[in-house]
Amino acid sequence: MPDFRSILRDDRIYFFDGGYGTLLQARGLPAGLSPELWGLAAPEVIRGVHRDYLEAGADILTTNTFGGSRPKLGLGADPYALNLAMTRIAREVAGGRAFVAASIGPTGHFVEPLGDLTFRELVEIFREQIRGCVDGGADLILGETHFDLAEARAVVVAARLECRLPVAMSMTFEGEASLTGTSPLTFVDTMQNMGVELIGTNCSAGPERMCDTLAAWAPRLTTPSFAEANAGLPELDDAGNTAFRLAPEPFAEQAARFADLGAKFIGGCCGTTPEHIRALRAKVGDASWRRPEPSDDACMVLTSRSVSVPIGFSHPGVIIGERINPTGKPQLIAELQEGIHTEAVRFAAEQIELGAPVLDVNVGAPMVDEKTLLPGLIKTLIGRFTAPLAIDSNDSAAVEAGLWVYPGSPLVNSISGEPGKMEALGPLCKRFGAPFILLPIVGRKLPVTARERLAVIEDLLVEAEGLGIPRRLIMVDALALTVSSKPEAARHSLEVMRYCRDEWGLPTTIGLSNISFGLPARELLNSTFLSLSMAAGLCSFISNPNSARIQETLHAAEVLLGRDPQAARYIGRFSTWTDGGGGVAAPVASGGSQTPDLPPVQAAVIKGDKDGVVALVEAELARGTTAMSIVNDLLIPGILAVGEKYERKEYFLPQLLQSAETMQTAFARLKPLLEAEGGGERKPVVVMATVEGDIHDIGKNIVCLMLKNHGFEVVDLGKDVAAERIVDAAAEHGAAIIGLSALMTTTMVRMEDTVKLVRERGLDTRVIIGGAVVTEKFCTAIGADGWSTDAVRAVKLAQSLVA
Repeated sequence: MPDFRSILRDDRIYFFDGGYGTLLQARGLPAGLSPELWGLAAPEVIRGVHRDYLEAGADILTTNTFGGSRPKLGLGADPYALNLAMTRIAREVAGGRAFVAASIGPTGHFVEPLGDLTFRELVEIFREQIRGCVDGGADLILGETHFDLAEARAVVVAARLECRLPVAMSMTFEGEASLTGTSPLTFVDTMQNMGVELIGTNCSAGPERMCDTLAAWAPRLTTPSFAEANAGLPELDDAGNTAFRLAPEPFAEQAARFADLGAKFIGGCCGTTPEHIRALRAKVGDASWRRPEPSDDACMVLTSRSVSVPIGFSHPGVIIGERINPTGKPQLIAELQEGIHTEAVRFAAEQIELGAPVLDVNVGAPMVDEKTLLPGLIKTLIGRFTAPLAIDSNDSAAVEAGLWVYPGSPLVNSISGEPGKMEALGPLCKRFGAPFILLPIVGRKLPVTARERLAVIEDLLVEAEGLGIPRRLIMVDALALTVSSKPEAARHSLEVMRYCRDEWGLPTTIGLSNISFGLPARELLNSTFLSLSMAAGLCSFISNPNSARIQETLHAAEVLLGRDPQAARYIGRFSTWTDGGGGVAAPVASGGSQTPDLPPVQAAVIKGDKDGVVALVEAELARGTTAMSIVNDLLIPGILAVGEKYERKEYFLPQLLQSAETMQTAFARLKPLLEAEGGGERKPVVVMATVEGDIHDIGKNIVCLMLKNHGFEVVDLGKDVAAERIVDAAAEHGAAIIGLSALMTTTMVRMEDTVKLVRERGLDTRVIIGGAVVTEKFCTAIGADGWSTDAVRAVKLAQSLVA
């Protein structure tokens, strides 16, 4: 077989294999048992499935290692040995006729601050799995069915650290975003920054809905892509097994459209069989692949878990908020020295409300360990806000520590010409997919003329190219030096901007306020220089967004440069503007939580202010508000508002969890007072469990948290729980509701065991179900009392059943 990377450059369309779970179940896999562990005991069955897909025309065989990570297999298993064995089987069958893709699925755990694992721990978990696949003969590493951007990034980092094989990464989307709020376009932006060789989507839905995902990421896609849809949605057959009803021919008819939408590789996921792949290959035939031609010409894209900020010559100028910097801020310095983040969070919220799409984060205060404080503050900020961050430090070790906790593509500020700086930070930025500011300074002497600066920039570009760093990760600091001591400084900066744009196609940035240091009416100079700079090609600038004049200049320049169609943003912001600086409309926040005129406790819940909510509760109590009133009039309305934002897709899972935890923190303070007030009446009890054979509990844990916040008493039995134990617990606690969760098609059938047992025992207990594969039709088929697709709807369902 040729090297897999070589086929990424040709004009052929290739075919992945299809689903494994339901196929293995049909060939003897017991419901609820790990396909990977079962495969060790039944290698001939695994070999037979691979062989059938090969004969059906698959060009890439996927290893039976999707759940082969240590958290999925359990402590008693040997992940390396299992992945080695399963990959060897695929390799033997593939021979020289097909490539072998090492399947790396989710672990079932979130990364901090959403979950219990650090990013480093997750990378090590994946490295162990990938090592076995590499030694077993894999041709590429395939991360698939991932729903959290941080975990997807961990697979890529692990693969880069462990081997030199190409990496393919696939995410599953629920409508317009993944479970944790990543859109298809933000996923593509982040993966392309990391240099992933093949980008795709799988599972989640049938082929028709998957077409929307391919269209959504098309504007900036430059990388070969793939798509693997399910054979429709799962149902129960007459024997009680999971079945997918979309037959091979209609599946092929629908999935063939993926080629028209730019996919170079097409395959199947849940419910598809060798016959689906055979029909698909026949339908696509000898069609040629056309390399993507993106319509968006962004030079660089910064991302958070759920937001992309494109930077380029046809895009709006980007304000990088400068306020989280201890220089001249004694209160911030004092807090940073104590490891407190309150002031930094306040600065973040203010800048986002004022329209800064990106926040610079600098903790370089005296007597501060940046290597510890910087990643800690980053985790706090990503838990509260969605705006991408710029990691700003002269300490390379602190920058690296920050990169290890960030879930997307942050901006690194900066890499200078200081000896060893590019060598130290450049490869890290490449590995983590972190764009960076290239600072044209060597030694202590500042380069004054444009020629001097451009010479330094050119040397640094050559060094970056030698390290394999793509231009998409580089933005140049044009150096705004003060004109009070160097009158020609502004002119030279403008020349650098023009040259970077016209000759290198590189975006530029500046520290805007430096230009006016030591002069009166600084904002007048700053705003005028900003206008000149934007015309010369400036794409972003580091500044305080709390300046009416800067905001006016920025938005007016966007209109005059033709980057604000129909002047829509300008009109929206300045329709009430009056001469003299008044009437500036507040911009729409890009990553904060606007809570105008709301009581402070309610606003804290909506914003997820976990650290500040107790003090606000204390203030309410001091004013004589009863604990019950705080719960009923402030906390519950707050969490209801959060639920509404979640349903409108204004909030995603990270914000939902942050707000839920904030409410729990407040409730913990009020609980003794509620009991003293006589508010401890019995609450409706819900017994929650993930069904037998299923070890996934992320969704179930979120539902438990939300139910508690809405006045339910929750008995959480954990994961992999037998029906008899669930029903016993319901009887013991007098439960009004049993809530069941299942992620896999092979385990969802176990939900019916609980429903039947409840009926057999005559319990007056309702059963509700949920999980990625659960549908209304399945709910009806097993006789459950209701189903839900997410935690917010689960709460509403539970409330309706106990009303």
